[in-house]
Amino acid sequence: MEIKQFGERALIIQFENIISEEVHQKVKAYYQYLSNRHLEGITSLIPAYTSITIQFDDDLINFSSLSEIIQSIDIHKKENQPLQRIVEIPVCYDTTLGLDLEEVSQQLDVSIDEIIELHTSNLYTVYMLGFSPGFMYLGGLDPRLFIPRKSTPRLKIPAGAVGLADQQTGIYPQATPGGWQIIGQTPLSIFEVNQPPKVKMGDKVKFEIIDLSTFQQLNQNNV
Repeated sequence: MEIKQFGERALIIQFENIISEEVHQKVKAYYQYLSNRHLEGITSLIPAYTSITIQFDDDLINFSSLSEIIQSIDIHKKENQPLQRIVEIPVCYDTTLGLDLEEVSQQLDVSIDEIIELHTSNLYTVYMLGFSPGFMYLGGLDPRLFIPRKSTPRLKIPAGAVGLADQQTGIYPQATPGGWQIIGQTPLSIFEVNQPPKVKMGDKVKFEIIDLSTFQQLNQNNV
């Protein structure tokens, strides 16, 4: 772990520069510890794949003092172990919603049924939220589903679209342009302004298959 000054009012805690579950657990542990302590002077905590950016009020705390606090944290203590929550998310993999499902099947030489089975078999880790508010970057994708982003991004992807990109899967929380390969859609409203996020960094996500009629019913109820 390295602590680096980032301007006059910020620092970065940099862990190993590898996207992995082990590194993520360190990010999560330090982030939860600092979030729960509400230390005077810290104005924001921004977790990423392998780092945490901390912004602070230098009238209340300086770089040296904050660095000492960070270095004193023992994440191996039981009370400092990060909490784990599993969130189940229903997904419809009908080809009318999985806009790229057939193309992904052809590119990977994997049947649509197998894609669905592989995608719903794993337990995913929310490595970070970003790109747009509430967008989940999920690690733990089966290597047989690794696929590049689309060469030409779509101008609009519907809210709730579930996609693949490189070694990750994710959900578009709102309608937005994007280049991920879309294989399904959830009826859940993932992000709502002025509401607590339904999924947070560090949560585990499990996808559950639903059929098109169930999707339409849940979507109408806007769950």
